[in-house]
Amino acid sequence: MRPPQAAPAPLAAWWRERAPRERRALALAAAAAALALLWWAAVAPAWRVAQRAPAAIEAAETQWLQMQRLAAEARELRTAAPVNAEQAAVALRLATARLGDRGRLVLQGDRAALSVREIGSGALRDWLAEVRTGARARAVDANLTIGPNGLSGTVVVALGGAT
Repeated sequence: MRPPQAAPAPLAAWWRERAPRERRALALAAAAAALALLWWAAVAPAWRVAQRAPAAIEAAETQWLQMQRLAAEARELRTAAPVNAEQAAVALRLATARLGDRGRLVLQGDRAALSVREIGSGALRDWLAEVRTGARARAVDANLTIGPNGLSGTVVVALGGAT
């Protein structure tokens, strides 16, 4: 093997002093180090990204489907007939009755405040979904704390066209 032309004279002299077998071993070691550096700097990061891609694609597709379901629900709610105040109040009371003694409803004009005590997140989610469809109410404020036995606090919903 010949030393590079631009190498300084002492390095070139040192290279020529090496035996051919030693030069081959050094060249092989340098090539192995270069390959390791190439792997570490270029190939390994791309390899990790390629391995994670299917999971990321699956998560993005799941999120896309959820957004499509929410968009369909929004379209359905927009086309649904409006609910008068009396029907909305009945729907709110029925939904709250399903919570038992863990929920208390106070109607205040075009808003309703639900006070909950140690309620599960699933029960609150179901209540919100029920009042969204039955009373056309949407949550405008929530002040909840998480305790060992569930959620406690208040949720305020606006009825009909109120904001």
